[in-house]
Amino acid sequence: MRELILRQKQILFFIIAGGLSAVMEIGSFKIFSTYLPQFLHSETNFHGIHYPLSNIFSTCCGIISNYFLSIWFVFERGKHSKRKEFAYFMIISFISTLLSLSFFQIFYSFVFKDNINLIFYTLSPEILSKIAAILLVSILNYSVKKKVIFNG
Repeated sequence: MRELILRQKQILFFIIAGGLSAVMEIGSFKIFSTYLPQFLHSETNFHGIHYPLSNIFSTCCGIISNYFLSIWFVFERGKHSKRKEFAYFMIISFISTLLSLSFFQIFYSFVFKDNINLIFYTLSPEILSKIAAILLVSILNYSVKKKVIFNG
């Protein structure tokens, strides 16, 4: 088991970094989706798009935290200059954000309709949709970031 963990250390660290970034993203989404509608009433439904600013702002929080965790703990540098590396990371993250926002809309509109009570916390359809979108996009992110940006 230890050999398996050592061989898969990068994947394990990616999962940990991704998990921490997801906590940052979901937590900030909860804050934004709770408080932004108090100031912007169209935030809950902007021409059929649910929580657009909350999604964008929280995704930015997740991306920035994921970038720093990725360069500190997951991937090795050296394939590109720091400037190119950051630019590629942001481009891939922008594309991932569009995918994540699309998945969120699909999940929120068609899949998750009811709250899920976990005894200590109730997961709303918004949070469930955000979690599902993050999980889907993170699989793609690992392989693309490893091959394109960092020493793959």
